[in-house]
Parts: sequence; C-alpha cells; structure tokens
Amino acid sequence: MDKTTSFQTYDDRSDAATVAPRLAALRAELAARGLDGFVVPHSDTHQNEYLPADAERLAWLTSFTGSAGAAVVLKDKAAIFVDGRYTLQVRAQTDTAQFEPRDLVAEGPQGWLPDNLPGGAKLGYDPWLTSANGVAGLRQAAERAGGSLVPCNSNPVDAIWSDRPAPPADPAVPHPLNLAGEAGAAKRARVAAGLRKANVDAAVITLCDSVCWLFNIRGSDLPHTPFALAFAILHADGGAELFLDESKRTPELIAHLGDGVRLKPAADFVSALDALGGKTVLADPATAASAIFERLNKAGAKIKHAADPCQLPKACKNKAELDGTRKAHVRDGAALSRFLCWFAREAPNGALTEIDAAQTLEGFRRATNYLSDLSFDSISGAGANGAIVHYRVTRSTNAPILNNQMFLLDSGAQYPDGTTDVTRTMIVGEATAEMRDRFTRVLKGHIALATARFPEGTIGMQLDSFARRPLWDAGLDYDHGTGHGVGSYLSVHEGPQNISKRPVSQPLKPGMICSNEPGYYKTGEYGIRIENLVVVTEPKPMPEGERPMMGFETITLAPIDLNMVEPGLLTDAERVWLNAYHARVLETLKPLVDEETRAWLEKATRAV
Repeated sequence: MDKTTSFQTYDDRSDAATVAPRLAALRAELAARGLDGFVVPHSDTHQNEYLPADAERLAWLTSFTGSAGAAVVLKDKAAIFVDGRYTLQVRAQTDTAQFEPRDLVAEGPQGWLPDNLPGGAKLGYDPWLTSANGVAGLRQAAERAGGSLVPCNSNPVDAIWSDRPAPPADPAVPHPLNLAGEAGAAKRARVAAGLRKANVDAAVITLCDSVCWLFNIRGSDLPHTPFALAFAILHADGGAELFLDESKRTPELIAHLGDGVRLKPAADFVSALDALGGKTVLADPATAASAIFERLNKAGAKIKHAADPCQLPKACKNKAELDGTRKAHVRDGAALSRFLCWFAREAPNGALTEIDAAQTLEGFRRATNYLSDLSFDSISGAGANGAIVHYRVTRSTNAPILNNQMFLLDSGAQYPDGTTDVTRTMIVGEATAEMRDRFTRVLKGHIALATARFPEGTIGMQLDSFARRPLWDAGLDYDHGTGHGVGSYLSVHEGPQNISKRPVSQPLKPGMICSNEPGYYKTGEYGIRIENLVVVTEPKPMPEGERPMMGFETITLAPIDLNMVEPGLLTDAERVWLNAYHARVLETLKPLVDEETRAWLEKATRAV
C-alpha cells in the first residue's frame, strides 16, 4: 500500500523558541498603540473551526496548533487557554515560561481577566475575530477588573507578522443539484419566507457552511472542510448579495448563481452593511463578528438578534443529501474494512506505528477515487495515546502499536456526496478482563442510543444519559459529548444539534445527521470509543403507543471488534442489535471488497 499523503501532515509545526521574541514584539506593538493587553482568539472573520493559514494568529504567536483556544497578552504576564483535548499538546508546543496554560472551558479569558487585568488597563481586541456575545463577555470581565475593552481597527499581530501567508485564492465551485437536492434559488426563497414572517428585511450570513449551503457552492479554502470563504446578505424578497474575492470566481460559478445573486467583491461587504440603514436586519450574536453589529448600529439599522436562519434547514438533510451520504458511508465502510483486514494481519507483527495506520487508511480511502480530503486529522492512538481524547499524532509522538495493547482510530473522509466520521477501537493480541468489561459497557451505551425512541421536541441532552448509563452503573464516565451534528460535504462538526450534557435547546429533527460516540479513557493506559453516524428518522406510530416516536438510522458500516466484547454483559436485545448490525455490514460490503477482506469480514461479523 502506497503511504504517500498530502491531506494529513504529521509534523509538529511548532517552534517554542519563537514564542519569546514574538511575544516581546507584540508587547512593543501594543505599547505603541497605548494598549495594556490584547486578546488573541483561535478564529477568523467567519468563526471557522479550521482556519486558513493567514488567520492562524494564535499558532504563529504561541506555537500551539490545536483547533480551539485563545490567548491573553498583558504587559507582565500572558495566558493561553485550551480545553481538555489539548492539555498535553499545549505544554509540548508552547513556551510555558511565556504563556501559562489555563482551562478554556472552566475559566477562559472571561474568568481569568478579573483577577489579572490591572485596574485602568486598556485591553484590545479585534472586533472581526470575536462574536458579539464573545465581546460582551470580555467587556464584562474587563470592567470587573476596573479596566476597559478597546476595539482595534487593525490587528496588532498582523503588524508584526512579516511573513504572513496570502489569503486562499482557489475558486469556488458549484455543488451539483443531484447532490444538493434543492436549487440555491429555492433555498433562498424558503429562508426569505421565514424572514418575511419574522418581519425582517434582510439577514447577514457569516458562517461559511451557511453560505455554501445557501448558494450550493463549495471550495478549498480550509483544511479538511470544503468551504469557500464568503459573506452574504439575504433579502426578504429572496434576492441576495454574495461577497467573494474575484480570484474565486469562474464563468461556471457565475452561471450557476444566476440572476438572483449579485456577486460582489469581498471588500464591498462593509459598505453593503452601511446600506442597510433604516432596515430590520437579522444577525446572529453567537456567530457573527462584533464588527458587523457595530457597523449596522452606526448605519442606523434595527438589529434583530436571532440564530442564523440557514443553520436549521441545512441540518435537516433532504432525500438527495441522505441518499448521497448513505452511498458515501458504504464506500467508506468498504475502505475501512480493507484497512481493518490489513491491520488484523500486520499489527501482531509489532512493526506498525500510529502514522503507519493513519496513512494506510488514507490510502484505502484514496483508492476509492472519490476522496476529496479527510474530514479531520485522524486520531490514531496506541495504548496510552488512545486515552488522550483528541490526540493528534506527530512525528515526535508517533508510537509503536504493540501486542496486548488497544489501538483507537477516529477518522473521516470528505466525499462529494457525503462526510464521514467513524471510530473503531481494536485489540492487538489479548485483551484483559478489564478492557473487555469497559469496551462492552461502551458498546452497550452505543446500542442504547442507536435504539432510542423519543418524541418530537426531544433535545440531545435528554438522550445523552442513554449512552452513559452502562458506564455510570460501574462508577465510570467520559468527559466529552456523545454526539455532534455532521454536514453534507460540509463541516464534520455542524450545529445546531448536539447530544451531550450541555443543555442545547435545539430539538432533534428528522434528517439531522449526528454522531453516536460514547467512550471510556484510562489515563496512561488505553482509550475506547465506538462511533457511528446516525440519521434522525421521521416520527412513526408505536404499537399500542399514544404518540409517534422518532429514532435513529445507523449509516456507518464497519465491524466492531468482537474480540473486545464480553458476551455475558450483553442483554438479549443488545445481542440481537449487534448481530443484525454485523449482518448488514457483511451483506452490504462483501461484494465491494477483495477476497482476503471478504474472508476476514465473514469472521469479523460472526454472530455473538
């Protein structure tokens, strides 16, 4: 198998030695501007999870390359905030003598500033990189400390970043109607009808997945996520303005957009906000940059604070999108099964590493001839590394995969017809009784969620405990969400739905795609996660029931390691589900794989 790859890199991409001089240069720049501090978030003007290279300000300043975080720089101290996924990575990558690592979730800049910002200090921020809600939290924290929050007209990090990369310039491309399932004009008319019902004249659309969905376009401006970077304004009559760099336009794109879309340079977005004066304009304070609200207020617009109107209809996939993602998951399942067969053959030899595994799986996905990109950097964790929930293997951390050790591989792919995300945990050699117990409890929780029935109006938090109870029964738990939304050849992490302990108010609705991924992690020893993607089904009457119930259709197809299952812990119903799932995996994938994989599949999906 050819292991060459361009989608995932394994370099550390950090140099802690650069941190001190860059921090000193930033402090000098702040002093020249009369500022006592500055907030550096991991964000761009669209609040994307993955960033273009020219927006990686946090990584440039601190050498920390995680996908979430923030830093606060003051005259005599600085802190970097990361969540539980990155507590080890941040200490390995940044200079902790310069940046003190802090907890992004439990504390964050808003919790740290009141005790650390000096009284009377002026704290700067970039209003294009922070949402309106985020600015409100920072302002409250600064004022509690006796200081003030000051917007910067230009970013001081950019002023000292001499070799900052150019913005991405690849063209935006049409997303075919047979995959989108609904024409862009029809989508805009549908969302515009909602604006009229809410007595809104226009909506400012800032999230790239919303823009790409609304106009049926895709791009390659970000790693692992097929976004074209663009803003849009949708008017209540269904007309729209799309703000896109000229380098991203092609005759094909212009013809695709049609007469109802006024294509304008990205630089015209701010003046277009000014033109909305006197109108009622919807903007989402949770996701839209604070600068947009400031501009609309200055122009005299009446702002309606409300959720992005594209997020919910985008999340509820239509028939074409669901048909496409099912095909993508069959294709992906065949590639993953070929990998699992290869892994079962090669891993006991003791010569494989985490990078070998990740590269080989990418190679099998490439061999489908449909792969556009990975949907995220693969989490390839052997032994103790598997216990790091969002571990990212690099050449310096690359560990061997040893006998009598667990191996966790969380990976996904971007195909033009669908986005995948799947985790399998395998044992090399023999599992201990404890390993089998923990794995089976995770499996029981996975099955409980997969088979859940629930009425309309149910939110994800109400289902989260279904997946946790088998672990709770043994005094165990895991510290991440159980499920996230997934896009249709868009972001692998999509809202507004969520299945977790967090009280997200959005009910689950038919057509939404979610992950089902309970886990268990024993620090320093091993990690377990079993993840499939599921689709929320239409409400159906229940036998002798009083209310129709929704449920989940599992669309991921790949064997679950039966060598890790303790059959005595399974109920009859759980055994029926597992056997039926494996029978479907075998029936669907058997015709699509080679003879060796076919023989392995038959054994891997045997009845329990």
